[in-house]
Amino acid sequence: MNEKYFVQVGYMYLDVVVNHMTGVHKDNKGTGGSTADFNSYNYPAVPYNDRHFHNPHCEIRNYDNVSEVRNCELLGLKDLNQTEEYVRRQIVRFLNKLINLGIAGFRIDAAKHMWPNDLSVIYKLLNDLNPEFGFPLKTKPYIYQELIYHGGEPIGPEEYMLLGDVTEFRVGTELKNVFRGNNAMKWLISWGEQWGLLPSESALTFIDNHDTQRNDDVLTYKESRTYKAATAFLLAHPYGKPRVMSSFFFDDKEQGPPSDSNENIISPSINNDDTCGNGWVCEHRWRQIYQMVAFRNAVSNTKVDYWWDNGNKQIAFGRGRRGFIAFNGDNVDLNQTLQTGLPEGKYCDVISGKKIGTKCSGIVVNVDRNGRAHFYISVNAEDMQIAVHVGTEVRNCELSNLKDLNQGSEYVRRQIVDYMNRLIDLGVVGFRIDAAKHMWPGDLRIIYSRLRNLNTEHGFPSGARPYIYQEVIDLGGESVSRLVPGQF
Repeated sequence: MNEKYFVQVGYMYLDVVVNHMTGVHKDNKGTGGSTADFNSYNYPAVPYNDRHFHNPHCEIRNYDNVSEVRNCELLGLKDLNQTEEYVRRQIVRFLNKLINLGIAGFRIDAAKHMWPNDLSVIYKLLNDLNPEFGFPLKTKPYIYQELIYHGGEPIGPEEYMLLGDVTEFRVGTELKNVFRGNNAMKWLISWGEQWGLLPSESALTFIDNHDTQRNDDVLTYKESRTYKAATAFLLAHPYGKPRVMSSFFFDDKEQGPPSDSNENIISPSINNDDTCGNGWVCEHRWRQIYQMVAFRNAVSNTKVDYWWDNGNKQIAFGRGRRGFIAFNGDNVDLNQTLQTGLPEGKYCDVISGKKIGTKCSGIVVNVDRNGRAHFYISVNAEDMQIAVHVGTEVRNCELSNLKDLNQGSEYVRRQIVDYMNRLIDLGVVGFRIDAAKHMWPGDLRIIYSRLRNLNTEHGFPSGARPYIYQEVIDLGGESVSRLVPGQF
């Protein structure tokens, strides 16, 4: 596979294991062909030998002993000594190679089993992200660290938060209790740090992961209705940095991904409704989840507003003037007219359907000029939530019934550029771009880049660019705000 294409599909954050090597196995040959002598701690492909591991060798038995947790073997896995300069160099070399290939960051497996100072030294030696893959210059890799913490242990997340973000496992535990109905939804009004969770700016949040869905009592795809609702809340609320799961079906917790008789992993097939087949769950392709990612993007940098609850298991809240979501986890229908804070208009519920052209395949929510809308969620509805948000209509639909050009079309771009360049040739010094907020910034950027320099025959200096200012009516609280200064 072309490595550059592979990483340009999207930002990739790799799960890296640098705390330890392997356990003891009957077969000493890895999938890449490397070998090892487990009993002598000899890994020639790196190479590592016994002096690169913590000595004397020991197993973790007491999690109240900090040195034992960090210097002894986790589940019999050979524990590397990251204090050793040679080990640090090998880890840094490995991570920098991945950065050079276009990786955007790392999940650091088993971070609590390594000394924070050792990790700090390693992180400082990492290269900036590779600008050949579209990253801005001097951008550092994003790091989040796996630290399983439920309270009452001497090793806590505070030691690691200054180094990078930290996984907040308690989010999945708490939301499981709420969305299974064991805790009233009304208490989510204080969701976040007031629940004893990590500071929002440091928390990597999730409902389940590859470990907990097999070993812990958490929500998974096997409780799809409840799982979708909990994930919707995770994405709708501003707390933390949410991570969405994507997995495969399994019955046995030791079961691997779908594969053929030669143990080659089988690719998922894609169904007509965007979901996966061939044994793959692909939660990230469920409509109720991927459209909530769009919801989160639409409401970014807004706070929770317009909270409502029925005193029990029905809640609703807005995000500024950009989005609104309602949940019914109760044993009675939700049937309420609520203040949403949204601009007047018709909105397509992103849970029950999606926009197809100018039509909505799901529930349509009508917001009146006062920002109020009626919501109805039956106890027996397919999903226990309705979510609406402002979106691409601002840029893709007609303004006051004026026929809306598609500046994403190459033909349209050429016509616009030719028109503006003719004006430049006539001596025009610049342009006011009418209704700029109703065009995509990326399309405008391309158009502006193709404009000629000002015509020197009219007295302009050689190389002078046309002056451009753009009409963006922004009174605050809208999904499309001012264009970033210097963006063009």
